[in-house]
Amino acid sequence: MTKKISAEAHDIAERVEKFVRDKIFAYEKDERCEDHGPTDELVQEMRVLAKEAGILTPHIREDGSHLTHLETALVLRKSGLSPLGPLAVNTFAPDEGNMYLLGKCASPEQKERFLEPLVSGRERSAFFMTEPASENGAGSDPMMMQTTARPDGNHWVINGRKTFITGAKGAAVGIVMAKSDEGATMFLVDLPDPAIKIERVLDTIDSSMPGSHSVVNIDNLRVPADQMLGESGEGFKYAQVRLSPARLTHCMRWLGSCDRAQEIAIDYACKRQAFGKPLIDHEGVGFMLAQNQIDLKQAELMIDWCASVLDTGALGTTESSMAKVAVSEALFRIADNCVQVMGGTGLSRDTVVEQVFREVRAFRVYDGPTEVHKWSLAKKIKKSHQIANEGL
Repeated sequence: MTKKISAEAHDIAERVEKFVRDKIFAYEKDERCEDHGPTDELVQEMRVLAKEAGILTPHIREDGSHLTHLETALVLRKSGLSPLGPLAVNTFAPDEGNMYLLGKCASPEQKERFLEPLVSGRERSAFFMTEPASENGAGSDPMMMQTTARPDGNHWVINGRKTFITGAKGAAVGIVMAKSDEGATMFLVDLPDPAIKIERVLDTIDSSMPGSHSVVNIDNLRVPADQMLGESGEGFKYAQVRLSPARLTHCMRWLGSCDRAQEIAIDYACKRQAFGKPLIDHEGVGFMLAQNQIDLKQAELMIDWCASVLDTGALGTTESSMAKVAVSEALFRIADNCVQVMGGTGLSRDTVVEQVFREVRAFRVYDGPTEVHKWSLAKKIKKSHQIANEGL
């Protein structure tokens, strides 16, 4: 695979890395980094700095065009060097994926109203799809959607409950997935709205996303018909547009986080003495760090391969499933090794390694657990075998 990354993208990535290292690392100890995520005050403070540095929303140009997926991988990896980096430069989830979706599928009027505030970094968004397991709602299987949308004059009325909705608290733009008579449908909504009530903010293993993840009740939400994204019943089609790139950008950002964890673990192992020599000279420690280097390179190559597929215009559902599984599993091994190398220090919040470990563990569930992706891949393998053996 030949990489085709422009000088423009290399320059952006270098400036993002310098900004994150010089400006954002220092915010990691800020008291506004709370258990349910950084406060919006902190996010906006960092974004002012990013705008001054000319790297706010760096993957989207002023004319609205995007860097290629391969170029985006380079930039987002650098933003991920700090858990706060993607928030500061506006490359974080779910906004990055929501911006991509709206850029591809929204009408000009919808882009002006709902996309522009996200690209500018003034507002945050939330994607309302996942539903409570206790109510047999949609999770890894979106066909289990329980939330309904019914036409009423020139409006639609939406009812249902959602859970694990990232960033719902404090978001200004919502994308709500509901089931009409035609099938899954997406709606754009202004937030907050009295018909969308946050029942509680969940206490989860991760802590890098503003607003954390919420349980939400939607009670007779009225949405004007012109705020439907695309056509009724086409929601899954539009979700596919967002799905593969969003899986991959998660990989990009968290690869950067593990780059950082590896840096910290190496520095610790080279300076910490035990049994008469630096830790890194002990084979058990050295081998863990060596394996990390191997896994980092394999993750990079897997991301670049999938990005190159997406850059052909293909949906890349199979490739993104493979990349998501391979990269999330590799990054968890890396983060786990970094904690182990650093011993008690790795378990503490004295460094960011502990947080990277928690965030990467959550990634093995986000955007579909490993087992769902493997199950889907196995179905495709079976189908391919059946086709190849027809008539034999």
